[in-house]
Order: sequence, then C-alpha cells, then structure tokens
Amino acid sequence: MNTTDKINYLNRVNEAAAFLKPRLAGKVPEIGIILGSGLSGAVPLLENAAAVSYADIPGFPEPTVSGHAGRLVVGERGPLGAAIMQGRFHYYEGHPLDAITLPVRVLRELGVKTLILSAAVGSLRPRIKPGHLVFINDHMNFMGANPLKGFHTKEFGEMFPDLAGAYTPALRKTALALCRKLKIPAWEGVYTAVAGPSYETPSEIRAFAKLGGHVVGMSVVPEAIVARQIGLRILAFGWISNMAAGLAKENIEHGDVLALGERMAATIRRFLEAMLDRLQKTP
Repeated sequence: MNTTDKINYLNRVNEAAAFLKPRLAGKVPEIGIILGSGLSGAVPLLENAAAVSYADIPGFPEPTVSGHAGRLVVGERGPLGAAIMQGRFHYYEGHPLDAITLPVRVLRELGVKTLILSAAVGSLRPRIKPGHLVFINDHMNFMGANPLKGFHTKEFGEMFPDLAGAYTPALRKTALALCRKLKIPAWEGVYTAVAGPSYETPSEIRAFAKLGGHVVGMSVVPEAIVARQIGLRILAFGWISNMAAGLAKENIEHGDVLALGERMAATIRRFLEAMLDRLQKTP
C-alpha cells in the first residue's frame, strides 16, 4: 500500500468518525460491541438509543450475509456509553481486511476503550455443545492474511504488535463468572480462524483440534489484531452454532446457524447487559 492509499484510508476513518460524533449526543461510547450472525436481537437495553445504517456511514461497506442487520446502535447503559454493531464484514464476502477492520478504528476514534467481539462458531470438542459460549483466550490464524500487512502509519500504533495476552484475561475472568451466575454454559478456548465461505472438511477439523483449537470460525481475528494494535481491551466469545464437520451426522446449513442465533439472542443479551453493568463498577 502506498502513501496515498494510507492517507485515503485515514481520511475514511476520520470521515466516518466525524459523521457519527454529532449523533452521539455528547456521550462518549467507552464500550464497543460487534454482534455476529443471527444476533440482531441481542442488543442490550440502552437509554437514549439511536441507530444508524451502515449504508449512511461514510466509508463503511455493507454486509452481504443474511443475519446481519447492518446498523450501528449507540446509547447509554447507566453511566457507560456503548456503540453496538449489528452485523460485521467478512473476508469471504470479498472485502479486503482493511475494510473489515475499518469500523474498529472508527470505534476507537469515537472513544471506545473496550471491544467485545461475538461470532457464531463451530465446536471442535465433543463436550462443547451448540448453545454454549466459548470465551477466547488465544487464536490461530489460518485465514492466509493479516489486516496489518503493508498497512502501517504511526497513527495505527505499533507495526509489530505483540498478540500474547491480546484477549484481556481480566475481562474473560469476569465474563466466565457472570455466566456461572446466569447459568449459561461457558468455556474458554482457542479460536481457529479460516477464510471461508465453505465449511471445513473433517480432516481439517481433526487437524485444528490436534493443534489446540476449541472452536472454528470465519471472523473475529482480523478485528482482534487491529484492536490489539490500537490498544483496546478485548473480550471475544463465540456462541456454538454447530458441531464442526465430522463431529455430527447432519450437514451444516447457514439457515440452521441463523435459527439457533435467534434462539440464542435473548441469552446473549442477558449476558451483555450483565457485562455492561459490571463494567460500570470495574471499568
């Protein structure tokens, strides 16, 4: 990427942030949340909430996958401001990684310090079942790309960010404790990122499990890498939408993922509301 491209990209980030700031009514969103497939109904209850379509935000691509509403919701949960993305962008849609991660940089410009990432994932472990949550403690990137490649200016932070501890341990500890209190089955584990859009083969799944993966998915990692680079605290979790290939008899269908997401939305909304309430006390 040449200097002109980098300047244009920075301008896109700044233009999107400038467009959104007047719509925040003076409230800085300290928490950013990105909701994955089927979770449009998982938006926590917020005061003074307002929504903006991605199509209206300068520089934002539009999601093309069903189950992603394509709106940014801003509002307040007690003293905390929150900005919630209903839907994300994926590498398999043909978006370049700089476009996929642009919203993360925009959220930081709006004031976000903590980013909560969620996604539908497949389970690599028989004991981790559909409907369970898995809080990410590390990842393996098999997407064949990195959002920081050829894309650095001093405004982005370190060119070589250390990803050890990228998923903030204190946030994960709090989240797991809340899930126990709410009686939501929850684990922690390693996210295996693949490019998609085809689901994985049984041989790939066996290999990922042997390498230490617990779940597999087609998102999260690009956003987490950029969030780490720009200094955000990160809590990431996957909700198990299916057993991965070879661990279940039936074929995997995207429609089934969305249907389970609709049923899971209320559970995840309860968790997110509890998490936001806890962050008011221990930011």
